[in-house]
Order: sequence, then structure tokens, then C-alpha cells
Amino acid sequence: MKLMELYKDKITGAIKGLDRIRFRGTLRWLANQSGLSRFMSFTDVLLKDFGGWAEGLTAMIRQSCREKADELGIETHYLRSTSIDKEKSAREIAESRGIKEGSICMFSAVEPCIAPMVKGNKARKKLQLVMAQRKCVFVYRYFDDPVFGFGHVRIQSWVPFNVFVCLNGRHWLEKQLQKHGIGYIKDGNCFPWIEDVKTAQKLLDEQLRSDWKQILNRLAFGSCPALGQVLRPLHPDYYWSADETEWATDIMFESTKSLDSVYPSLLHHAIGVSDSPSVMKYFGRRNISLSGRIKGRAPIEVMTDFRKFYEGIRIKHWLNRNSVKLYNKSGSILRIETTINHTRDFKVYRHPDDDISKASSWQRMRKGISDLHRRCELSDQCNNRYGDSLAMAQVEEKLKEVVSAACNNITKKGKKYRGLNPWQKEDYELLTFLAKGENAINGFRNHHLRKYLYPKSEHLQQQQRKKYVGRTTRRIKLLRAHGLIRKVPRANRYVLTSKGQKFSCALITASAVAIKELTEMAA
Repeated sequence: MKLMELYKDKITGAIKGLDRIRFRGTLRWLANQSGLSRFMSFTDVLLKDFGGWAEGLTAMIRQSCREKADELGIETHYLRSTSIDKEKSAREIAESRGIKEGSICMFSAVEPCIAPMVKGNKARKKLQLVMAQRKCVFVYRYFDDPVFGFGHVRIQSWVPFNVFVCLNGRHWLEKQLQKHGIGYIKDGNCFPWIEDVKTAQKLLDEQLRSDWKQILNRLAFGSCPALGQVLRPLHPDYYWSADETEWATDIMFESTKSLDSVYPSLLHHAIGVSDSPSVMKYFGRRNISLSGRIKGRAPIEVMTDFRKFYEGIRIKHWLNRNSVKLYNKSGSILRIETTINHTRDFKVYRHPDDDISKASSWQRMRKGISDLHRRCELSDQCNNRYGDSLAMAQVEEKLKEVVSAACNNITKKGKKYRGLNPWQKEDYELLTFLAKGENAINGFRNHHLRKYLYPKSEHLQQQQRKKYVGRTTRRIKLLRAHGLIRKVPRANRYVLTSKGQKFSCALITASAVAIKELTEMAA
């Protein structure tokens, strides 16, 4: 990542890997209306008897959880409000009872769910099975596992008996570091300091090679053994998928002061250049022209949000239900994090329908754990693209040193060129165009710049449009003379030089800062 290369003298290391990950276990026979209807027919359960049959299974699940809690010697609590912070309560119980490792407690609470119910169909004068929004009791088991660290299992006690397992790669890493005798400092789910960063990264990479099915089954059935009996006489396994994954790149600065010296410019840059096409490119979307036009199906939603929290300042970009964000944590950690909720926006190279007789091709990514490795790979690529874009904002030299040369008149090959005036409207728009994320990554052509500077020229006749084509050509020559852009060999396309990146980003960033702030920074 270019960001780390630029500030290698200010950082002590960096790690990347899974942060929070939420798995879902599904019994496919019970998870949809048709499957449940077939199962009830197979087991001779009539629609009029559905309520009694389901209540019997629920009682068995809840009794199994209580017995497991007694076996583990942990507390059980019924929570009357869903607003209670369960994780905080579990940690308080662990601290009060001195639990350093193992099961902590069990909670139960009534929460919304999607579940089947039987209702009458007046038109057909028959009972029918439907999936509907309703409520049921969920059972939570919190633990500090000797392998995975702090996490929990959430069990739906009503049909279809879904199971949710929440783990955190950073808590998992802590247990790995302890096992290998590597020193560290941990703050929440962050590591401001690790004695051996290279080994820590290898341990994070090892997590991706885990037998996820075995791990998740152990945690689920270890919380409620009766889950294996709800489909009797059948014994199918749970199908495991990842509802949400967070992949974080943590850059560890040597001090809070070092991070604070660069973080404001990162935020200004991220706000200024992360328009919709740029955000789409962070996520690897290639169906965007250099002019920013989207080819094919457009995303439902692209947006950016900027917020201040007690821990620090966070900027977040969404593409549909997936996001990438930047924030400062624990004082000296710069974290870039990609969260994937909607996997269908991405593709994976595999056999269609997992049929090995069919040739592999690019298929839409599933939430299933079989595609988890590819999901992590794409998340890491998104973090890297975002970090490379932010690197453009980093300028070591003073503002005067960066811009003074291009603001003065020059003579090149016997021809005189005027200096750029950043405070003049047309030159400012020119520099804004250069600082845009997609232009810095992919470059631009004459007509892209012309459309940006002179949008009305698109509606003129060809003869009248030539005047603006020539004017744009002169702007490009001016930029090339000052060394801000260079021509791509054998193509009518231009890309920014390192000087051009510094120049445009420094001025755009400075223009977004109040005079008072500039004065304070200069002091």
C-alpha cells in the first residue's frame, strides 16, 4: 500500500485480517416455506398440528440450553429489553466472577425474527403455511474461548432454529499471540504495539485456512446439543454462511502525535475526491468510463458519511450495502476497514452450482463459507485501493514548496508558459479535476477534461465544439509543461505525475481548510 510506503519512517508496522465476522447456520429443510411443507409431509405433521409440534421443539431447545448452562456452571438471565448491551453485560459478569477463559453466561430475550406460521386462506378456505415477521425467544451464550477469544452464539428457539455465531479475528489473534509467547498491547479490538508484527500477520493468515464448518458446529452444538434433534429422524448438517464480514488494515503509527499530523489531510482528501465513481472503483467496479459514466446496471445507492465519535473521527463510503471506512483508533492506529454484507455485488471463479462436471467461470459470490477466502481477498484489495487513493493527499513538503514552481512562468523548449493560478476559477477547476480519484487511478483524455471544464460544449454543433477542444488542448499542454501530467505512450491519454498528485491534492486540501486552521498549522 502506497500510504505505508510514504510514512514508513512514522509507523512501527501494520497488520491486516478479519475483524468482526457474523456467521449464520441454516437448516435448509426448515428455512423456507416449500422445504418446511415437504418436511412436515414426510414426518406426518398436519397443518392444524403445526403450533403444538413447533412449541414442543422450542421447549426442547430451551431446556437443552438450560441444561448446558448448568453443566458449564454459568449464570442464566432473562432480559426484558432488547436495548440492553449484552456484550457489555457479559464482560461485566466475566470480570465480577473472575472468568478469564471459557463460558461466561447465557441470556434469553424476545426479539423479532422471520418464522413460519399457519393461517387461514379465506379465498381457498384452507389452512396455509406462510413465512412472516414475528417474535420469539433467542438464547445467547457468551464465551471467552481458549482458541477464538471473546464471542457469542445466538440461537433462535422457534422454527427454523437459525444459529448465529459472532467471532472477532483480533480477539482470536490475541489467543494466538499468547500461545506463541509474543508480547503485545491490546486496546479493545486493536493492537497499538506487537512485539513481532511479521509473525502476527502469519497468524492472521492462518485463520483463513481454518475448517470453518467444524469450528461453527462445535460452537453451536456446544451451546445447545438438542439442535441436532430438531429434524429427527433426519440428521442433515447446518449450512453455514457469513452474513457480515469486516476486514481491517491497521497501520500502527509510532505515536498519537505522528498520526495526528497526517490524519486531517487524509480526511479532507477523502471528502473532496471520493465521489460516486471513485467509491465504485474502490470496490473494484470496472464498468465506469473515464468520464465517470456508469456502464450497465447502476448501483442502488452510493453515499459518504462523516462523523465524530468519542474515540476519533470516521469517514465511511457505502456502495449498496457494502462499505469502506477510515478512522483513527486507540490514538496511534489508522484503520481502513471494508465491510461486506451483500456478496452478490462481487464474483468468484468456481464451478457453476458446484458441479465439477461444468467448466469453471466467474459466478456471483455467495455468502456460504466456501466463498469466504475470495471474500477476504476482495476486501483486502478494496482497502489497498482506498489507501492508495489517500496516499495522494500526503505531502511532506510545505505548501509553498509544492506549489511555487508551477505558479511561476516558465520557458520550455523556447516557448513560454504562464504559471497556474489556483485561486482563479478555471485553474481551480482544472486542479480539482486532477485530484479526482478516478482520474488519478486511470488517467484521462481530452474529451473527459473538456466535459468537466465546459459541460455546455456537449450540446453545441461540431464546428462550435472545436473551439473548446482547442482550449482544452492548451490546458493539457500547460499541465505537461509544468510536469503535472505525462502522456501515456501510444495512447491519447494522460496520467498524473507524482508532482501533479502533490500539487493538486495540496491545494484542494488547503482550500477546504478555514484560514484560522491554516494559521494554526503554520504556527
